[in-house]
Amino acid sequence: MNDVDARMDRLRRAARYRYQQLVDSEIERGSLDPDEVREERRLLRLQDVEQHARARIEEAERRGVFEGNPYRGKPLPGNDGRHDPDWWIKAKIEREDIRGIAPPALALRTEDAELDDHLDALATEDDVRAVLVDFNARVKEARRQLLGGPPVVTPMRDVDAEVDRWRDRRQARRDADEVAAAERAAAEAAARPHRWWRRR
Repeated sequence: MNDVDARMDRLRRAARYRYQQLVDSEIERGSLDPDEVREERRLLRLQDVEQHARARIEEAERRGVFEGNPYRGKPLPGNDGRHDPDWWIKAKIEREDIRGIAPPALALRTEDAELDDHLDALATEDDVRAVLVDFNARVKEARRQLLGGPPVVTPMRDVDAEVDRWRDRRQARRDADEVAAAERAAAEAAARPHRWWRRR
């Protein structure tokens, strides 16, 4: 803060103090309504905060602090104009992909949507069965609990049917890999130059 800013700040504080004294004396005389004065003071404080923030932003712009900022001159993402006191925790959960803290109904719904991909990553049928049995047990337990929150609408999985589907998907992937390998081999063979002569 340079000398001019410091002087202006002192003048502002002195003017605020003098204004406060005048208002207090008028309240004591009864010529001003205390509720109106309180509201006016609140608005003045908000105005001071706004002016201070604007001055700080302008100073930072002069120093080049906002150069290269992707949000410069644009609204902040996720700011739809409504006040959400939990915006920061929701943003952190989404940014860091934190799981396990949602109500069981929501957590199970998310897990159900991703279950096929999770099963496809497993190598043995026993592992697939173990995951499905565990999933069904947690769905059943969530339906029994009466802790509030949204109802559990996630269906239980038929273990044998899911294992058959896992086998079918696995076989389809193997077939697709074999076809791709054959196409690659054919393309490589076609790219090789043909010898038109043979050794004798």
